[in-house]
Amino acid sequence: MNKQLTIEQQTEILKTLKERFEKNMNRHKGLEWNTIQTKLEANPDKIFILSEMESTGGEPDVVGFNEESNEYIFYDCSPESPKGRRSFCYDLAAWESRKEHKPENNVIDLASEIGIEILTKEEYRELQKLGTFDLKTSSWVKTPQDIRKLGGAIFCDRRYNTVFTYGGF
Repeated sequence: MNKQLTIEQQTEILKTLKERFEKNMNRHKGLEWNTIQTKLEANPDKIFILSEMESTGGEPDVVGFNEESNEYIFYDCSPESPKGRRSFCYDLAAWESRKEHKPENNVIDLASEIGIEILTKEEYRELQKLGTFDLKTSSWVKTPQDIRKLGGAIFCDRRYNTVFTYGGF
């Protein structure tokens, strides 16, 4: 996979991110777009990752800044799980265990391929404080190893104005 964008593609994704930033100021109080854009322009690999999230139907938006790592934090803020990342198994082991109707991919491998991490259930709850997400879909969240060893995985959604966490196989 070519992990470089043309200047035109970079300009287009930065324009999209800026518009989303300005439209959703409640998600990033105290952050300035010009500072974020300057940092992104110095890291074209990060722009590529955000573009990949966007290409699967995602809506990446900056939600914070990690002072320790000196990095901006982006979450996928699409109202529902992105169409290009739905109906997947949790990981390769889950995918391989499917006898029939195997999904196209699994979440862990796709996230790795894109260069992102899936949210923990705590991060997912933080996301839900920024808006209303997953009213019709559910999203896999990082599953602890002890649950994976037993063959399970966890996912979250929002129903009845409440964030739920479930276990699945």
